[in-house]
Amino acid sequence: MADDEILLEVEGLSTRLGGTVKAVDGVDLTIRRGETFALLGESGCGKSMTALSLMRLLPSGGRIIAGAARLGETPLLKLSEQQMREVRGGRIGMIFQEPMTSLNPVLTIGDQIAEAVRRHDPRPGKGVRERVLELLKLVHIPAPEQRIDEYPHQLSGGMKQRVMIAGALAGRPDLLIADEPTTALDVTIQAQVLRLLKELQHETGMAILLITHDLGVVAETADRVAVMYAGEIVETGPVAPFFGQPLHPYSRKLFQSLPNKEKRGNRLDVIEGMVPPLDQPHPRCRFSPRCPLAEGRCDRETPQLAAHDEQRAVRCHFPDKPLPHIDAVPKGASGATASAIQPLLATHDLQVHFPIRKGILKRTVGHVRAVDGIDLRIPTGRTLGLVGESGCGKTTVGKGILQLIRPTGGRVMFDDTDLTALTGNDLRRRRGEIQIIFQDPFSSMNPRMTIGDIVAEGMVAQGMEKNRLACEQRVKVLLEKVGIRGDTIHRYPHEFSGGQRQRICIARALAVEPKLIICDEPTSALDVSVQAQILNLLADLQQEMGLSYLFITHNISAVSYIAHEVAVMYLGRIVESGATDRILENPRHPYTRALLASVPQADPAARHTIPALPGDLPSPASPPDGCHFHPRCPDAGDDCRRRYPDSRELADGRMVKCYRVED
Repeated sequence: MADDEILLEVEGLSTRLGGTVKAVDGVDLTIRRGETFALLGESGCGKSMTALSLMRLLPSGGRIIAGAARLGETPLLKLSEQQMREVRGGRIGMIFQEPMTSLNPVLTIGDQIAEAVRRHDPRPGKGVRERVLELLKLVHIPAPEQRIDEYPHQLSGGMKQRVMIAGALAGRPDLLIADEPTTALDVTIQAQVLRLLKELQHETGMAILLITHDLGVVAETADRVAVMYAGEIVETGPVAPFFGQPLHPYSRKLFQSLPNKEKRGNRLDVIEGMVPPLDQPHPRCRFSPRCPLAEGRCDRETPQLAAHDEQRAVRCHFPDKPLPHIDAVPKGASGATASAIQPLLATHDLQVHFPIRKGILKRTVGHVRAVDGIDLRIPTGRTLGLVGESGCGKTTVGKGILQLIRPTGGRVMFDDTDLTALTGNDLRRRRGEIQIIFQDPFSSMNPRMTIGDIVAEGMVAQGMEKNRLACEQRVKVLLEKVGIRGDTIHRYPHEFSGGQRQRICIARALAVEPKLIICDEPTSALDVSVQAQILNLLADLQQEMGLSYLFITHNISAVSYIAHEVAVMYLGRIVESGATDRILENPRHPYTRALLASVPQADPAARHTIPALPGDLPSPASPPDGCHFHPRCPDAGDDCRRRYPDSRELADGRMVKCYRVED
């Protein structure tokens, strides 16, 4: 429970970038000792810039132009740089979203944590190495005596984030700023990190400023929340009433954009339009162009952040006015099983093994079994969700189906044709019928090509449109179909938002008239509102064009909304598969149960009591004997350690591989 004493108090904080961009505009907030305060909002709203302003770590061209910030009695914005260096890493620790870019790849993790200990630990009391080992044990790094001398590339993503937390704790901070600390992690590792932060907070009494766009993470961990939009705080208050009845229209629309199984079969509500540019004056409510409640007053008068009751404040002229009722719009999805439908795509014992070569002669000494005997079925017009932790082989399955990586064994049957037997022009022609959408749209597009050329590239390669004017017209039609104006074909990728770039990638995939699209984490880098737009678009295209999707993700909420069937993958193999409703409502395999139990719910009353899944995914180069999951399984017995379980079909049509499952 949070202490009543205020630790951090921020008043009127305003930060400019390049002199004109109002990244942070008059932010007020307070954080009490021992509490977790969540700063929630979409990308670009100013969350991270608020934290960097408090740390005085602004990028080149950034400056704080107004406001005050006090950590206890210390005026952070008035300290000299020398004085601020003692606060950074000392009284305030910070962990970042992407640990790999924050850790030095040429230094051991022990050396990097030791640097923070030498500079910031106010109570050394023991040798530096002993203190580093103590910190590694504190964040539950296994075998710390061995790990202390390892380099970042030798650690998993979850362990790298734990190392970042250990370094941030070296100075025994009063306040820990966690900037999207779990966004790049799987749900199982995310659950471990969130649980770890709560344990550390309980043991040390530190406060946490949690920056996130994930409503589930806020509900799981936070005591109070502030919602940011376009550089301003638009709502603040305790977590329970916020989730029970959000006040600001923006907050309410965020909740309506969340995908879940209850919304299956209907379109998701979306927030129309875009965040206003932050380099222009705002003489009105910044949300009014996108707000369904906006009236004339909203365009004439800028609302102030005002108290709504004793605990909550909101920046809105009409916080008690209900949103207009929106009737559910069917999207044509069906939850019926597809076991009896003729598949468009079927893989049989698909294997992709990568050789491990060592020595001067590069002899093969082993194999990484990335995909180790996969059977999948995708009928026409259906979506199969492929879920699992990073490193389990999901993306390699997609590349193996496309023959971008040649399978080691097995067959890939597409429209009764074995793709593994095709080469050259025959394979190239069939590839036009299977396309892929990548996780990061920006890195999958050539920054020197216009979006018109990017979308047309596949048509040119397949020889579909030889007339340039006809090709250009078709590109415009495709862009309009995915919600991008056709007159933007001469613009470049950097001129579009993340959601717009993903739409362009979808248009590129549609250009060659595919029957199957492999969606590789297509929404993981997107905000909730943009994710809703993309999921609606994919559902619309499926209904209109009869497309099939292989939807690769670790986002269980997205799968529950869009997929007809789901396959759960662990260390190169499918452990459970079947109709989505059946798998998600009654998981039978222990790994599926652990995966679903790790998903944070956007409901503070449903905070997890189930322990997070222990350990990390084993290496596919040396999988455990027997069932691959048994080292992490609470139900494992001797039979699980001896032999991998066979595939069993249960009465409800699902497939499961587990000795402990009874039909």
